[in-house]
Amino acid sequence: MSAAGEATAGFQAAIAEAEALIRNPPFEITEQELAEGLDYLGGSIRSAIQMAFDYDLEHPVLINPTHQYSRQGLDNPDAIYFNAYLDAGASYLLTGRRGTTTDLSFQIMDGGYTADDHPETVTAFDDRELDIAEDGSFEWRFGPELGIKKGATLIIREVYSDWTTEERGTLRLQRLDTAGQPRRLLEVDRIAKRYAVASKLLTGRIQTWFAFPQWFTYPEPVNTLTVPKSTPGGLASQFSSLGHYALTDDQALVVRVPVCDAAPYQAIQVGSKWYVSTDYEHYQSSLTGAQSVADADGNFTYVVSTRNPGIANWLDTTGHEAGVMMLRWQRVARDLTAADGPQVELVDFDSLASRTDLDHQRVTPEQYAARIEARQVGIARRMIS
Repeated sequence: MSAAGEATAGFQAAIAEAEALIRNPPFEITEQELAEGLDYLGGSIRSAIQMAFDYDLEHPVLINPTHQYSRQGLDNPDAIYFNAYLDAGASYLLTGRRGTTTDLSFQIMDGGYTADDHPETVTAFDDRELDIAEDGSFEWRFGPELGIKKGATLIIREVYSDWTTEERGTLRLQRLDTAGQPRRLLEVDRIAKRYAVASKLLTGRIQTWFAFPQWFTYPEPVNTLTVPKSTPGGLASQFSSLGHYALTDDQALVVRVPVCDAAPYQAIQVGSKWYVSTDYEHYQSSLTGAQSVADADGNFTYVVSTRNPGIANWLDTTGHEAGVMMLRWQRVARDLTAADGPQVELVDFDSLASRTDLDHQRVTPEQYAARIEARQVGIARRMIS
């Protein structure tokens, strides 16, 4: 029998190393941001264990590793994420029933993100390329013809625009060439290897998301957003606009973006320095097109600020004076251009009260509280955590 703690010793060391990374990040943090970092660490521990112990190339399962309690990579508040590891030469059957969510997309990447690089996409498409029956059922068979390597990852994103009405579907992944074979019995050495995998996942995840925004986000000028372009390492049918903000309590960003007729899913969010979503369940730190109030001229006008300006399209920075921003368009019917992208204006916060272009968005505290309640109910409806 192994000595006490022998199997988990490496993982305990990895937790300590990860905490040291959180306490000494490559950016300045406040006490609140340290608390959020330690919470981020807790979610990362949870996800690392889940990914390592649910890892099974012979009998893969769809894992939900990213959600409101386990955030990473500026995760989309509107998405349910499913991952599975794939093996070289294997054949797979993905079956499901399409729900009423706005987008359902599929991607296979030839590895995982690291602090040095992001993996290449093997294939990426959405459900418009599937034959979906009248009852919503579908299947996708794939395997060696895609040239999948061992360790490739299947990523499925089911994305909501309206949290209160749309219903998610069902999904199941089966490896066909191992169907009917029982899973191997557990062995001490295999479990120890899983703890070792979890150790690498934990520290690698934190280092990766320290590096990623340095490549794509922070090179941009502060308080700006980029022209829409295909998301780096992302989906073929997704465009995004990236940026970061730095605001005092007396400042605000006014973001105007056209309502896009070529993208049924359109959204904006702010995130923290940890490059993760902030609390989108209890704060309005993100908005989809369905959740936003449109202007008469065919635009959405948003306000990013630390204080509540009393308008419907306020993006709450949740106490952060600096952080990241992202706009997404999914299921696009055409390539987007600069004309589809956002315009950003830095203004005095007090000037917002007299802006007539915001008058149709004015909300009372009671109306705003109702919006927050709807978010809480919308997240609870997903029943995923």
